[in-house]
Parts: sequence; structure tokens; C-alpha cells
Amino acid sequence: MAKRKILFLGETYRADAITWMNGLKEFGDFEIIPWELKTNNTTFFNRFLRIFEFSLSLFKIRNLIQLHRPDMVIAERTTSYGFLAALLNVKPIAIAQQGLTDLWPKKSILFPLKKRMQQYAFEKADLIHAWGPVMTISMKATTVDMTKVMVMPKGINLEKYTNKNTANPTKIHAIVTRSLMPEYRHDIILKAFSIINQEGIDFELTIVGDGKLLSKLKELAIQMKIEKKVHFTGRIPNTKLPELLQKSNLYISMPITEGVSSSLFEAMASNCYPIVTDIPGNQSWINHRENGQLVAIDNFRMLAEELIWAFENKEYRNAAVLKNRKFVEEYANYTINMKMIANKYHELINTYKTN
Repeated sequence: MAKRKILFLGETYRADAITWMNGLKEFGDFEIIPWELKTNNTTFFNRFLRIFEFSLSLFKIRNLIQLHRPDMVIAERTTSYGFLAALLNVKPIAIAQQGLTDLWPKKSILFPLKKRMQQYAFEKADLIHAWGPVMTISMKATTVDMTKVMVMPKGINLEKYTNKNTANPTKIHAIVTRSLMPEYRHDIILKAFSIINQEGIDFELTIVGDGKLLSKLKELAIQMKIEKKVHFTGRIPNTKLPELLQKSNLYISMPITEGVSSSLFEAMASNCYPIVTDIPGNQSWINHRENGQLVAIDNFRMLAEELIWAFENKEYRNAAVLKNRKFVEEYANYTINMKMIANKYHELINTYKTN
């Protein structure tokens, strides 16, 4: 029997997209046909080019469909790829909301148009992925048929992200694994560690990844005289990340907005204690001083205080990381979750094949 084919519309370089596609190949025996917009939207000129490319994309995608004849279409981000999927004459369709709403930024002149595009995508979709409960809040506030919504993270590979943590408990070994973009507030983290350094507390801070702020953050570390204790790895192979997490006892993430963070799950699985921003996406998984700590957005002094509290309360921290590992095993196990997602796709395809 020939493999069933899925047309994947989304940015295939992203770790979340790779996890999604690989899981469907491994546990659903699907053949994945990827397609993505080639122009990024990092500059005003590029945004203009991306809109132009978006307007021509249907022609290109339909040619791809004619060539490969996929059994199903899946798409990430309801306001772009999800909308494109809804315009195609292929059923079934599964779309995934990537953020709390996918309607961002709220002050954009395109906001009303994006909202209508999202509504159309929701109406046409046969399955809507909410990678976490927090994503359903905005869905319930609209006209979404919640019977179509599947609330489940893709999960992480627990064979790679093990709980064999080797960090020295007598010293702060902190790690940040978010891309070096403004919304992740790495400057706030560096300012907090400047305070910790002034308090005479020894630490090592590892900042993983790349982004447009790399040079500025390196300069900031020098200005704060902590550059010898801060290690910028740059872009690394994903296979190296578990090892770095297992050498760290504190995980820090300070985004100003968040849907579901696989990097948080990776840290929790690795017995790396999480300190994250007090926003809805993180509140779904972290209860303050129960299994981690929540810090107000852009409050570097509070972050420094919470880091010191976590470091000084070793027994609490040890109990919390054990609780977190158990949670990830039960709720965010890649093997279990991706099998369920793949099975759901097969069910949807069978429904349309028999009708």
C-alpha cells in the first residue's frame, strides 16, 4: 500500500515544524511534501516582498498538489499558511495556532484583515491544533467550533532529553535557549546577572543560539563586566542542546509573549529548574515556587532576586525538578503524543476517503 501524503505549509527550518513533520513520518508513516514562503519578514522591504509572494502562492501550491496529489494538508499559523490551506480544494485540513492568538501585533493596520483570514481558516479546518490550553482562550472568544480543537503539545523526545543532570549544585549554572531576538529579552537576563555578580555569587551563564541581537548582547556583557562568565554558543546543532541542558541547574526564559514553549519542556525534562516570565503561556505549566518561578515582564531586579532565592533553596529546587520530569513524561511525551496526532490524521483521511 502506498504511503499517504501530507502537504505541509509552514516554515520548515523551525524546530517545532521539524518535530511535527518528523513525528508524522515516524509514527504515521506519512510522506511529507513541504512548502514555505521564501521571503522572511524581518525588514519593511521584506514584508512588502512577502505580501507579494503570498499573493502568488496559491498558483504555486496548486501546481504542487497536481504533481503530488496529497491526502491531507496541514499548516502552521492560522493567519497565513492556515488561510492558504483553507483556500485549497484538498480535504482534510489541519491547522495549528502558533501563539496565543496568531493575531499580532494588535496595532497593525492589517489586524482586521488578519482576523478575517483567521476566522475563515477556522471555519474551513477539519482539525485545529492548540499546542496548549492557553491557546483555547482566544478560540473560545471567537466562533470556533471547539469540537474540532485538539489540545495537545507535540511533546519532546525523552530519550534525548534525559534527567541525568550533572550540574554542580554549589554554583549557578544557568542556560537560555531562546533565539536572540528582542521579544526574548536577553538584555533583562544580563542585567539580572550583573546584580548577582555584584552580590558576589559565582555563576556561569550559557546563552544558546543566534539572532540579530548577538553583537549587542556581547557588548552589554562587557559593559557589565560579566563577559568572562557569559558564554555565547551561537547557533548549535540540535543534538548538542540536551548535553548543555544537563550541565545546567537553572533555565531562564523571559519572553514578552508565549504560546507553548518546547524549550521549557526540554528544560523540565532535563532536571533544569525553570524561571520564566509571568505570562499566560508559562502560567499553564509553571506555578510560582511550586515547580518553578514566575517573574514580571522586564523586571530584571525581580529576576535577580528570584534567581538568588532558587539558588539558596536547594531542597525545594530538587523536589521541583523531579515533579517537572514526571509532568513531562505524562503530558509532553513525544512518542505518545505524536502517535495520537498521527492516528487522528489517518482517521480524518479515512473519513473523507469513505464519503
